[in-house]
Amino acid sequence: MSNLFYFSDPVTVDCGHSSCKTCVTTYCDNWEEGNHGPLCCPICREKIEKVNFRPNWDLASLVEHVKQLGLKQEKEEKENLCERHKEKLSQFCEEDGEFICVECDKSPVHKTHTVVLIKEAVQKYKGQICVHLNNMSKKKEELLEIKLNEERQSQKHQEETETVRKKIMSEFEELEKILQEQRQPLVAQLEELNKDIVKRENENVTKLLEEISFLSNLIKELKEKCRQPVSEFLQDIRSTLNRCKQVKDRPPVEISPELEEKLSTLHQLGIVPEEILKKFTAALKRKQEPETQHATVSGKKKLCSDGVNQGQESKTPQAPKLGVKVGVNQEQKRETQQAPAPGERDGLTLEQESASQQDSEPREREFCTERQKALQYIESKLNMQKYRRRKLKLRDVLEITKESVKNLTPQTTGDLPWHFLRKLIALNGTARNTSLEHRAPGDQTLIMDKEELGIHEDFFFLSDTDTSDSLNPLDVLCAVLLCSDSFLQQEILSKMSMCQFALPLLLPALDTPKCTLMLWAMRDIVRKWRPHSLAESRGFREESLVFTAMPTISFVRMGSCSFSKSKLLNEVLSLSQQHHDFFIHRDMESGNVPREIADGLVEISWYFPGGRENSDLFPEPLAVTNLRGDIETHWLQFSFLTEISSAVFIVTESISEREYALLSSLQGSATKYYFIFNNQAVTSKETLGFLNKLAPGLKLNNSHVLQKRCATNQAAYVKALQSAIAAVMKSSPKRVSIEAMAETGRQLGIQVDEDNKKCQSAHKYAKETTVHIKDVAKYKKEKLRLQGEPWKNLAEVEKELCRMRKQGNIPLEKYKSQLKKKLLELRVQQNTHDLTDGLIAFITGLGLLPPEEKHYFLKWMKFDLDHIARENIFKLRDQYKEKCKNSKDDPKMFAEHDKLISASSLGVEHFMRELGQFYEAEHTMVKEGKMAESQRLFVHLPGIAVDLMLEGFPMELIDGDASNIPLQWVTDVLTELHAKLGGRSRMLVLTVLGVQSTGKSTLLNTMFGLQFAVSSGRCTRGAFMTLIKVADNFQQELGCDFILVIDTEGFKAPELAKLEDSYQHDNELATLVIGLSDITIINMAMENATEMKDILQIVVHAFLRMEEIGQKANCQFVHQNVSDVSAHEQNMRDRKHLLEQMDEMTKAAANMEKKGREMTFSDIMDYDLEKHNWYIPALWHGVPPMAPVNMGYSEKVYELKKYLFEFLKGCSQNRSPKDIPQFLEWVKSMWNAVKHENFIFSFRNSLVAEAYNQLSVNYAEWEWGFRKMMHLWVSEKETFIQNQPPDKLDTNVLTKLKNEAQNKLRQEAEKILDNLKQYFESRAENLHLIEKYKEDFRRSANGLRNELVSYSFGKLEEAIEIRKGRHKTDAVLSQYKRKIEEKVDRLLNHCRKSKCKLNNDEQEKEFETMWRETLLELSLIPLQKRIIYKEMELHLRRDLENKGSAAWRMLEGARSLPTYKTQNFKMKNEYLKFKISVSAVKEYFTQERWHKTEALATSLIDECNSYTEKKVHCKADYDETYCRELLRMINEQLQQANVQNLHLTACFEVDLKLHILGDAARAFQKMHEEFITENDPLQRLGKLEPQYLSTFKALYLEKDECQDRAGNFCDQCLRPALVDYVNKRLGTEIVDDILSSERSVEYSTQNFFQFFVLEQLLEENDFNNYVQYTRNYVYFIKTWIQRHVLTRYREKASLGDLEKRIFSPVINKLSDVLKNSKDLKTKTVSAFLDNFCEKLQQDLVIPKDSLEVILFKNTASADQFSAFIEQFIPDLEKQVLSTFENLEIESKLSKLAVKPQDEIFKRVFGCGKQCPFCKVPCEAGALAHEEHFVAVHRPRGLGESQENITRRLAYDICSSSVASNNTFSCTETKGEFHPYKDYQKYFPDWRIQPDPSITASDYWKFVFKEFNHQFAKEFDALPANLPEDWGKITKEQALESLKEAFTLK
Repeated sequence: MSNLFYFSDPVTVDCGHSSCKTCVTTYCDNWEEGNHGPLCCPICREKIEKVNFRPNWDLASLVEHVKQLGLKQEKEEKENLCERHKEKLSQFCEEDGEFICVECDKSPVHKTHTVVLIKEAVQKYKGQICVHLNNMSKKKEELLEIKLNEERQSQKHQEETETVRKKIMSEFEELEKILQEQRQPLVAQLEELNKDIVKRENENVTKLLEEISFLSNLIKELKEKCRQPVSEFLQDIRSTLNRCKQVKDRPPVEISPELEEKLSTLHQLGIVPEEILKKFTAALKRKQEPETQHATVSGKKKLCSDGVNQGQESKTPQAPKLGVKVGVNQEQKRETQQAPAPGERDGLTLEQESASQQDSEPREREFCTERQKALQYIESKLNMQKYRRRKLKLRDVLEITKESVKNLTPQTTGDLPWHFLRKLIALNGTARNTSLEHRAPGDQTLIMDKEELGIHEDFFFLSDTDTSDSLNPLDVLCAVLLCSDSFLQQEILSKMSMCQFALPLLLPALDTPKCTLMLWAMRDIVRKWRPHSLAESRGFREESLVFTAMPTISFVRMGSCSFSKSKLLNEVLSLSQQHHDFFIHRDMESGNVPREIADGLVEISWYFPGGRENSDLFPEPLAVTNLRGDIETHWLQFSFLTEISSAVFIVTESISEREYALLSSLQGSATKYYFIFNNQAVTSKETLGFLNKLAPGLKLNNSHVLQKRCATNQAAYVKALQSAIAAVMKSSPKRVSIEAMAETGRQLGIQVDEDNKKCQSAHKYAKETTVHIKDVAKYKKEKLRLQGEPWKNLAEVEKELCRMRKQGNIPLEKYKSQLKKKLLELRVQQNTHDLTDGLIAFITGLGLLPPEEKHYFLKWMKFDLDHIARENIFKLRDQYKEKCKNSKDDPKMFAEHDKLISASSLGVEHFMRELGQFYEAEHTMVKEGKMAESQRLFVHLPGIAVDLMLEGFPMELIDGDASNIPLQWVTDVLTELHAKLGGRSRMLVLTVLGVQSTGKSTLLNTMFGLQFAVSSGRCTRGAFMTLIKVADNFQQELGCDFILVIDTEGFKAPELAKLEDSYQHDNELATLVIGLSDITIINMAMENATEMKDILQIVVHAFLRMEEIGQKANCQFVHQNVSDVSAHEQNMRDRKHLLEQMDEMTKAAANMEKKGREMTFSDIMDYDLEKHNWYIPALWHGVPPMAPVNMGYSEKVYELKKYLFEFLKGCSQNRSPKDIPQFLEWVKSMWNAVKHENFIFSFRNSLVAEAYNQLSVNYAEWEWGFRKMMHLWVSEKETFIQNQPPDKLDTNVLTKLKNEAQNKLRQEAEKILDNLKQYFESRAENLHLIEKYKEDFRRSANGLRNELVSYSFGKLEEAIEIRKGRHKTDAVLSQYKRKIEEKVDRLLNHCRKSKCKLNNDEQEKEFETMWRETLLELSLIPLQKRIIYKEMELHLRRDLENKGSAAWRMLEGARSLPTYKTQNFKMKNEYLKFKISVSAVKEYFTQERWHKTEALATSLIDECNSYTEKKVHCKADYDETYCRELLRMINEQLQQANVQNLHLTACFEVDLKLHILGDAARAFQKMHEEFITENDPLQRLGKLEPQYLSTFKALYLEKDECQDRAGNFCDQCLRPALVDYVNKRLGTEIVDDILSSERSVEYSTQNFFQFFVLEQLLEENDFNNYVQYTRNYVYFIKTWIQRHVLTRYREKASLGDLEKRIFSPVINKLSDVLKNSKDLKTKTVSAFLDNFCEKLQQDLVIPKDSLEVILFKNTASADQFSAFIEQFIPDLEKQVLSTFENLEIESKLSKLAVKPQDEIFKRVFGCGKQCPFCKVPCEAGALAHEEHFVAVHRPRGLGESQENITRRLAYDICSSSVASNNTFSCTETKGEFHPYKDYQKYFPDWRIQPDPSITASDYWKFVFKEFNHQFAKEFDALPANLPEDWGKITKEQALESLKEAFTLK
């Protein structure tokens, strides 16, 4: 029991002791064998039970840990040697911090270093660590004590808080109770009053309706009166006028006095709650005072305090401190903190100031309350209340809804936010328009037409515009920003910046205590400009807006103003010929609507120069801010502006005492101040006086005052203002960035949007990642190592695996093995790298941060990386310019510099790409068994990537740098996404293609609001995909859950142009993305015709390839930079010319892709010349950098978007969208195909395979239904023919039956074609991918019809011939029977006359004597026996008489035909001719021909034997046509072109025919003899003797023989007929049963059958089976099916059920006929039987011989006879079933008319063609297919091919060879070598596809390596020299590869 080593599977016994499971089990077994009594523990001898052993997991874990420590120690001991000197590492160098040996110590490197023994070093450093540990322990104890005190204090305070809370809750409950009591009587009064009002309304309305009715009648009467003639009009005119006067006199509707009184008290009811509220407030204040004191005493700060003076934003003219920067001392600040009111002294006493402050606090609170009410009002009007807490996110805006694809004008104010956001996302300049559409177009005109003529007197007093329903755009903007999260705010400001809208710099304090500076929201904005200093060098600046320091000019208003400040600003910032509304002003749409919440908003806009001195307004960038509202009300904002501005322009009407007091506080400020007055202001002496007073403090002079007189020209005035600004810029050195503004704002107490904890925490993580990045190219090389050279090398090796360009003389499969090994080495190399600090920080940020912080983190990463990359690129560009100036042409140097610039872009995608490579490397390690699944570190990364995709971040699909797809990474990410979406991932794919830098990404961003990179130096490389959600209520209509948008790298990229394969790179990219897309946008924004042609060529090639594989995507051509309104019309000729060009390109591409037919562009895609061309204006309206986005661009892009969605709706009805698994399958198959150069030949897709298999399954069902129906029909007609007298079977009957067959066949064939049509019209998945195979199945259906025509006609003719053949013997037999019946009659009379009664023996003796004598008298002539082989020899001689003397000589020397047997046929050398002289080639060529000839002979022998077997089975006599047919079959095969190429001798033909006819002769001879035996009159009469004897006895004894005769009828007539009936139908029933069994899938299609056969072979792993399978496929498959059928029905019961199922209907029919015959009242048995046979002539063949005996001397009653038959039927049924039950299954199957094994063989065998190289059988589902193909090819050696020199088995695989540069020779090439790539030149009907993966052929590789030597011995060759990695393939891997090849999971 003791174990000196580690525990193995430790278990615990009952007593608690532990031991190895094996040890304790052995111990227990020994104990029991020895009978030692109760089982005891070996340690403590306690009683234990064997069944109670429990695994000891803790001990097992401990053992494993100890093992690892031991291993580690051993490893350390092994590693404890110096690598250089191999000496023990015994010393430690303190300077280098490393272990060294004695020899190292002596070396110069360590000579001057302090070296000590390792033990001493350990003691020394351990001592130092102990000191540190001691200090830290003390520190820890101190902190723990502090923590304990803090917890105690906190507990105490929490208890105090809880006490107060309970008290407050109690008192508030009491207050609520009082309020409830006060409320109830008031509400009751109001309800009573409301009832009275309703009652009064009903009464008054009734009266009013009566009055209205009276007036309506009167009006009608008056109108009619006016139309009357004069004579009638004046009649009764007075009466009419009197009635008109009565209208004025009618009493008005009055309110009852009681109600009036009640209504008068209504306002008093409202006062009651106010009084209650006042009392309540007073009581509350009294209750709060002690609580406040208590809180203060306890040392706690007030919870509501925010540390900021709440009076700073009061409406009083208080001026807060502006800080030290303004230049005011502390005393001045105290004096100026509150400016005096007009008429008061400049200074205030402390008491007054205190009183004023106390007075301002309620006003401030009141003001805050008013703002909150205003905000609530605006939000309610905008329907935005729900977004106050759950902020609106960018994905909410980008979500595709019904509304987002409709260009609706807002109808209500609730539509305004969405209108603004959608228009803004689409860069539409009308986004700020908040006008509402009130009525349908045309209504206004209608009103104007009906209006009376004349001007109404109050017309001039009406308002210009009704603004009651509108909102000011600034209010909408503020509300939307407040309801948006930080990321949507950022997107809003970015889009506003592109539109050149002024941006909100400070948001007013609406839901926050202070206003907010929008720093974060502006971080994404990057601007480009060219200052005048760089104009000459044509350089430019590009920088993030928040980092750009520039002069800031602020415009503010003081008091009221008669002109628009914002409008003036727009004119100042606009070029004279290019006006733009940067700021919203009162003259814009809805600009005059009063602002509700936007007062206090500070907007900012910029001016950026373009480097054009004659047109630029300013030479440098300039920021302009605009404060909305009066500075008096918004002093904090004004203070902020004075701090950040170089100059402040104050717009005012006048300056009064109050304004002067405000402005006085600005004295000493460094900022310049300008005043803008209108004409009236200068006439005021007061204004002028105050200006002079302010002049010294604000340093004012005449230039600081700008006056707009009535006569002043506006343009000149704007010029003057621009000059003043330019002067400020020139004179003031002050430059402020937005980041600096934020710092100033913080000092003033202004909130900054990015100062929240989440944002700052994320920033910290981002900084940790990016802090060390200086040189981007260097960083990528050193820190992002996996995506550099290793990844590019991987990509090259992967493509080389498919293209085999550098194979050289290395054998193909060995070369592939080398490449696989190299792939693995590269992955191992990648896997050895550790994560860098930056990557660790990046993963930490992505993995640990909550979702919102993660979003911040990625944004910070983007900003930091973009900033770093920009700096790098600018530096490199400057260096490049310098080198261009100073260096001579050095292409190499410039190329290196170009490479550096190209490598200097850095983004989040590079980090994600690196993680993807780590993931792929790790996955490979696990797959190759080099790492356990449990050791994986990066398994969580796909989940992180999925979260990013769902947040809208683009994911890299194709790495543009390496031109490769990280397939495993992409697969696992998208699979994870599919799982996270709960499987709801149907998506439509949209892609854009075009030349680089032509606005592809911008187009997508504008169309969908996406975030594809568009900044300088960040051109898209490769392809990125973004997911856009479709709203739930739009998914059904659109047919998908998401839109997947793919943005691609531009074609003709300058950095790739010099590469040899740049065109191929573009071609690959286009093919891939077009193949993945439902819609492809071709962006053509260039004028260069050559480039355009190149692009179109690439696109046409891609579309042609897609058409070939059934993927017909839609294409939209976008022509950018075409702005003329007549563009579409004007370019009609261009479009036609474009189509002509594309037609030409399509033809050329079709030739290149080796298409055999003429094709046009419309053949490869649905292209509409009018609908699919879009002319879009330029993006910018004017010249950047000050140009806004062109309105026409936005609107045209929107039109395109709208059309695309309409198109997608149509698509969804015709085909199912892809879900993620299907999309992934497309990615894999498309990429695999693209990696092979010849796309069409290499494309392979499991979705296509699945769709094809499904169609094949359905077609197989239809085909079997057709066959089964015809088998049953032919069976019925054969029965009918056999029941007809020969004289009726003339030509007309056969013609009639053939016509009936034709109709039946036509109907069934049409049914199949209809099924096929309906199937393709159904919504089955991926049907469009197999559209091209539809014709194959149509041809197969027609071919099947032709086959069954031949089958049915042959069967009908054969049945008639058999029936006519039997007629001769039947006629002779009838004569003989008549004579015998006469003799029986005579004998009967003779015996009756005899006096003695004959006993039974005597009766039989008399009858026997009579029978012998009668037969002798008849002189029977037997049927003539023929010597069949003699006849066949004669036919053979006739066949060979024209084959030459050699054939004739061979025939003369041949043996007798029956001596030849096909099983003895062996190949001989003399069978082959040969002309080639080179020995090695001759040997190889002869060997190949030998195998092909042998296969030909085997095939012909099988085919002919099958024909012979069918003829023998029909039981007819031999006919000479049988031999002629056999010879025809042989000759037809030998005349085939491929057989002619074998150059066979006459010897082969003669020998083959002798052997085939030898087998046939023996079979036909036996068949003939059996026919004679069966039909010989003597034999047939002999069978009837017992029946005649029985009849004789019955007549002689004069007993009632009706029962016996009925029994004989059942036994002799019905029983054989029923047996024959079952045999005719049992075959089809067996097929049906097998096809509906648990193994039905196995036989559903040839493809599935192949898979199951190969799987079974692998499981059995028997060499002989594999040899049979590869050598004689047909025989093997037939044997396989036969074995399955025999095995299945070996149990008799299972087949018995089928027999009963067949038997039941005919028995029922038979019973029905018997019942119906009673109604006919037939008198004789003969008449009864005639009727009986006629009714069943389609079902049963009743033997006529036996029937005639039954009728002989039958005088029984027909009814009685019928009754007896009916009585015998149950027994008859049992007898028949018993007959079948006693038969062996083999015997049963041999008797069936339809052989089930043959029918199943037809179903799964296919066309029978084999691959010309590896002999694998074709697996095409449709029999009449144009191309042969298989799922998986095998090494050629398994088809007996040998290497032509070494005689080793060839191990190359044709699916690899066709992608390589290898060559082949065969009989078809006449021995000449040709490239495998051109195999279709010789085998045009074969399509050999490359393997879909490097493991696809592992099945046959495994088989080959398992039986290499056995195959070599069997095929008389040497074993193949297999690649090393084949030996590592396991059985499990072989099975997996088989499933992969057959696309089965």
